[in-house]
Parts: sequence; structure tokens; C-alpha cells
Amino acid sequence: MNEAVPRAEHPRPQFVRDSWLNLNGRWTFAFDFGRSGWHQGHGWQKSAGFDREITVPFCPESKLSGVGYTDFIDSLWYHRKIVIPPDWQGRRILIHCGGIDFESGVFIDGQEVGRHYGGTAGFSHDLTRYVKAGGTHNLIIHALDDVRGGRQPVGKQCGQFKSAGCHYTRTTGIWQTVWLEAVHPCGLQNVQILPDLDGGRFVVVPRFYALEHGLSWRASLHSGGSSIAQAEGTAMQGAPLVLPVPSARPWSPEDPFLYDLTFEVLQDGETVDTVQSYAGLRKVHVAGNRVYLNNAPLYQRLVLDQGFYPDGIWTAPTDAALKHDIELSMQAGFNGARLHQKVFEERFHYWADRLGYLTWGESSSWGMGIFDTKGQAVAGDVAWAWLAEWREILERDRNHPSIIAWTPFNETNGACDWNLHKRLHADAYALCRALDPTRPVNDASGYVHVRTDLWTVHTYEQDPQKLAGQLAPSAAGAVFRNVPDREAPYEGQPYLVDEFGGIKWIPEERRAWADNSWGYGEGPNSLEEFYSRLAGQVEAILRQKHISGYCYTQLTDVEQEQNGIYSYDRTLKFEMSRIARVFRQVPEGFG
Repeated sequence: MNEAVPRAEHPRPQFVRDSWLNLNGRWTFAFDFGRSGWHQGHGWQKSAGFDREITVPFCPESKLSGVGYTDFIDSLWYHRKIVIPPDWQGRRILIHCGGIDFESGVFIDGQEVGRHYGGTAGFSHDLTRYVKAGGTHNLIIHALDDVRGGRQPVGKQCGQFKSAGCHYTRTTGIWQTVWLEAVHPCGLQNVQILPDLDGGRFVVVPRFYALEHGLSWRASLHSGGSSIAQAEGTAMQGAPLVLPVPSARPWSPEDPFLYDLTFEVLQDGETVDTVQSYAGLRKVHVAGNRVYLNNAPLYQRLVLDQGFYPDGIWTAPTDAALKHDIELSMQAGFNGARLHQKVFEERFHYWADRLGYLTWGESSSWGMGIFDTKGQAVAGDVAWAWLAEWREILERDRNHPSIIAWTPFNETNGACDWNLHKRLHADAYALCRALDPTRPVNDASGYVHVRTDLWTVHTYEQDPQKLAGQLAPSAAGAVFRNVPDREAPYEGQPYLVDEFGGIKWIPEERRAWADNSWGYGEGPNSLEEFYSRLAGQVEAILRQKHISGYCYTQLTDVEQEQNGIYSYDRTLKFEMSRIARVFRQVPEGFG
């Protein structure tokens, strides 16, 4: 792969074919603030190039894109020429887009190939009927984005011109890798990998692009180059194969061991499609008020990670930067992260799998009109759109062993229609359980809970003594709840404080990121006061026997929110040995 191509690594490391072509790099583009591109000339979808350049996969708001335009962008168009390799003749030719925020249309030589709705889930379109092997074609992508309209989730993208509070610079259009792939017409579309630790096996469930007579498929399990198991069967949508794993080696943070997998599609006995993958054999379940990993009680020492970068915003500048964020977190004493209001790149999950880093997957749910008392007019539309995208997110990421919980929503404490609010939460929970029964679901981080496997609360009480009093169960055994008058009754689920801390600290040698820099509550007056407050807050949680874990806010500063363990540029703010001593503590009874 050409070293000059930004983010040149394969973007989907759990589903790799040899025949692929990275389209990152220099594209031409045009802003379309009047949304009139359809009507200019013969229509911009037929363009052979625009007058400005942008570096894909970085959004136009970012420095790395070469543009750096940070005002609102409702519409923009991208163009590049693509050359289809001659040896792709006779195969299905796909374009994959890792992420385009929010609505997108893909065109080849002026013809619309397909549309997609959802800013954080990857998607694919079949180009076969629009392109020729050996041919050169004009690829146009049109992106539409409305951060302020209430019709789409936006996560932490700011609805004001200037970033403020816990809302930051926006991301519009392409922000993850775009690539082409050649696949046999009956190749694998995806494979769900179900780890069964207690049964000592993997169950693999296929989906094919098409089926023909004489088609079969084979799954092979390897470790260190040695074959462990192989299974073969007739190709049938959803018909599983079982791979026994003798002397199973579980995946865990202490030993993040991964098995290699090879999937093959065979036509009359001849291999016509090959996919390389991997998997971790591990089990996550809830029993009583505890979460168990590989049948041992797990204390979760998580950090809030929002996945923002000074130069790439939602997009990491390099693959190494994704890995480095995980390493920074582990050095600070955390065993995982709550990935907050953003769907992270698949490469992040790859590194989490490799490094043994536990995560919770979350959508970018903020910004939807359904959670706004003024949003009645858009409620039904946005609920439908969100559910469709959440399904794509679950299907994309459910094979990663490092993900141990799903969190569809965050802080849903407002609603234009409380019945619709409850219905959407219940539907999101049911969708998680239907598509992935192997993980617990936290229906809404913090609040308002409707149907949930985990009970989570948020508190930014800064005084450790007051925090301990807030979290201590009452004499009658009642636990602290954020919105007891709105949410379902607590029924003894594992209880976690999945947001706390947020202590603002700007080192003396640094300047504030912005004139409105902030953190939660009053910041400490000295570095020693910071250490004391941090240790006291964590101790207040650790001493509560009903609590199964926490999530500290946050891993890094993000623009004006300067309450990270690290600075926004990932440089040190604290003596990390002292920080790690605090966050590596585990209460008695946990491993």
C-alpha cells in the first residue's frame, strides 16, 4: 500500500480480503451552502471534479483535511476518479464507506448508486452495474448534515458556532476510510462469531451476497499457525458451523489471546472467496448484582473516552494514535473505557482486542428531537432513523471480544413524548438482545432507565465525603438514583457510577484551551488538592459494597473541557504513577 495514502491500513481487520483498494488521499470538493448543487450546470452529481481539494478521510472542519472550515456545513460534494483493476472482471465490486455524517448519496458517472442515513455506521454499495473492470470512472459523494434540526443524532457536536461546555467542533461528511473491494458474486457478506467459553467452541453464522447450486462454505480455526478445528457445510443464510476449541485459552485483560479464523466459500469444491478474521473466546454475563467476565466477578475501572483529536476531530490522525490512546488509559490504571457519544473506528476495537482493553459501545444519541420537549414534529422520524443506524452499529461491532456492554443512549432526561421515550428505550434494548444476546445492555447511561441489565448513575459531586454519603444505600436499602420519579424501579442489577469526577485542572505551565475552559464544579487550588480530591472520590466509590464499577470523566481534555487525565494533545498533566495507584485499586471480592 502506498505510504503516502493517509490511514492506509485495512479499515476492517476482522473481515479482510486481498482484493481491496484504499481511496483515501486527495479528492476535490465543493461546499453547497444553498443546497443548489443539484441544479447548478447539469448537476454536481455529474461533475468531473471541483475547484477545491480535501484530504480524505478527514472532515472539512479538521486541520488534517487541509480545509479547516469550522462554521456550519449543511451540504458538500466530493469527487475523485477511480480506476477499477482489470482482474476484477466477473466479481462483485463494492464501495465501502467507514463513516459519512450524516446523509450521503453515492454516484458513478452521474448515476445514483445508493443513499445512506446515519453518520457513524459504516455502509456499502454495489457498484458492479455502474463500473467496468479496467475502466476509469467519476465517483461523487454528496453529504448532508443538519446538527441543529433535531432530526439526527449528533453526539457532542456543538449546536452553537463556538464550542462550549461539553460540546465541541463538528464533523461533517467523510470521516473514515473509503475503499473498494472485489468479491465473488456469492461471497460472504458477513459472519457473526459467537464465543461459547463454557462449551469450549465458537459458533459462526454466515450471510452471503447470493446463493447458487453447489455452493458450500468452510470455517477454519488457527492458533500460532497451527490448525485447531475446521468445519464445512452447505452454504445457507444463517446456518451455523461449530468449531470446537480443545484446551481453550480464554480472552481476558490479563491474557488477550486471539484465535485466527479463515472463512472460505466453495463452488463445486473450488474456493472462490476467502476472508481472514480473528476472535476471542470469552464470556460476559450478569448474575445478581455483579458482572462476570469468564465466570469471575469483574470490577470495571473505566474512563470516559470521547475520541476527539486536535487535528482530526472525530478521526484519529494515524492508526498508531488509536493504539496510543488505549495505552495511555492503561498506564493511568484503567482496565477499559466507556466510549462516549461516538461510534469509534473499527481499528480502535481491533487494538482494544489486541491489548485486552474492555469497552462499552455507545451511540451518538444527543441531538435527537425525541429527547427535547420541543421536538414533537421530528420525534417519529428520528426514532426510526436512529434504530436503523443502531442496528448497523451492532452488526458491525458485535464480534469484538473487548466490547462487553452496549449503551444505546446517554442521559435521556427530557422527552417530547414520554410514551415514545419509553417505547424507543424498550425497542433499543430488544434490538440489542436480538442481534447480540451475549452482552448486557445499559439502556441509558445515567438515566432515564426503562429496561436495563445494568443500573448506571451519574454524579459530579466534588466533595468526597458528600459523594460517599450520596452513594451510600439508605437504611431501607434504597440506592441513589438520578431520576427516581421517571425511571423504572431498581431491581438489583449491577450498579455502576458510569460518570463521576470531571475535575478541572490546567497545569501552571499551560494556558487554557479557550476563554470558556471548564470542568465540573470548582477546580482545586493546587496540584496536591487535585490528587487528594481524586483519591477521595475513588475511595468513596470503592467502599460501597453494592457498586460494581465506575467510569471516570475523562481520559483527555477535549477543547475547552479541561478535566482530562491527559491534555488534549495527549501530553502529561500529572505524575502518572500517582494516578495509576488510585485507579488500579479493586475492592475485596473482585479479581
